[in-house]
Amino acid sequence: MNVRKYIRSFGYAFEGIVTACKEQNFKSHLLSAGIVLIAGYFTGLSRVEWYIVLILIALMFALEIVNTAIERVVDLASPKMHPLAKQAKDLAAGAVLVFAIFSAIIGLLIFIPKWF
Repeated sequence: MNVRKYIRSFGYAFEGIVTACKEQNFKSHLLSAGIVLIAGYFTGLSRVEWYIVLILIALMFALEIVNTAIERVVDLASPKMHPLAKQAKDLAAGAVLVFAIFSAIIGLLIFIPKWF
């Protein structure tokens, strides 16, 4: 194992996160996560509820980064509009949307009983 390459790989990963943070959709996920974290603090979530919320937030960020990577690769491979390129990008975006919807539902199931 090459230790230098291994350490450098963390730098590349960090660059990927920084790149993702510049994306509009990722910024909206950051804002949403901030709101949820503040709401969770004031709501008094249990330890297990915090685990669930944090896992959902982390998975949402990771999925959005994968979606962005897929979009970039598709743009590189197919600079011109192509039906399959569009489908690939739409599918990746759809995966993010499905996860966001179900994350919101889980969030509501956690928060609503505590608020009412």
